[in-house]
Amino acid sequence: MQARGRRFWYFPHTVFLSLATTLLRLGMGSILSNATAIGADNGRRWKPRPIIWISVLVHGAAALSLAVHPEGWAWAVAALLANHSVLVGAVLSPRGSWLGPNLVRLPAAAAHRGEICLTFDDGPDPVLTPQVLELLDRYRAKASFFCVGEKAAAFPELVKEIARRGHSVENHSYHHHAVFALFGVARLKQEVEAAQSILTAITGRSPRFFRAPAGFRSPLLDPVLASRALQYASWTRRGFDAVSGDPRRVLQRLTRGLAAGDVLLLHDNARVVLTVLPALLDEIGAKSLRPVSLAAACGEDVAA
Repeated sequence: MQARGRRFWYFPHTVFLSLATTLLRLGMGSILSNATAIGADNGRRWKPRPIIWISVLVHGAAALSLAVHPEGWAWAVAALLANHSVLVGAVLSPRGSWLGPNLVRLPAAAAHRGEICLTFDDGPDPVLTPQVLELLDRYRAKASFFCVGEKAAAFPELVKEIARRGHSVENHSYHHHAVFALFGVARLKQEVEAAQSILTAITGRSPRFFRAPAGFRSPLLDPVLASRALQYASWTRRGFDAVSGDPRRVLQRLTRGLAAGDVLLLHDNARVVLTVLPALLDEIGAKSLRPVSLAAACGEDVAA
């Protein structure tokens, strides 16, 4: 009798595991196909990281567990909470690669050439960005500007001037929402594609890199980037110039351990950058490093 009871207990769990596996394979296959199909003319195939597969498995298993054994809801909720805790940790790790590929340093070939990249977020700013451009010209330095689409639409001539001077213009979302990382796939797609469209229309070049507002990356973002052939880029180090008005501390954060291949994060809408930038460029020159754009470092010609 006990053996028969064990067989009846074992059967639904075997069916549950088999069904969960089948559903997950079909579901992920559909997601993969959709991610490749959207913008198939210039997209790349999305390759989910293990954390995404595990999350889908946990959610699928929890749903099926509740359907088969509703009395076990506490275990399902606990599993979901644990999974979401891991995902939140990944979102709050902007330099990590848990959620997808992440460029935190320039390619080895660029580092070997002694190249370094300055990146500026949150512009264009009609007052500060022109001054940043003048400083870069004075030092014959090139950089990458991660522009907010809404601001680019407001100041298209300034965005054109950034590109005209040989810097690359990259995608920093359209509205720069503080809760960007909480958006669903449709809203993420809207933010990325709206910025991509306006920046391409203004400069005649499609941005190649994307950086999320505040660096907080949604677990749902990578398939959206894949559909537009965009590469996610963060940084090697940042000066926190958007929150600190102390140029000495900002400069110290940026230059501590400064080396070829570094990607530095600044903001061209933070006034302190006008004080920090000359000293930073002097330090870069003293180390015989050459500031270039992300696009140039990664093998793309950016016309000056």
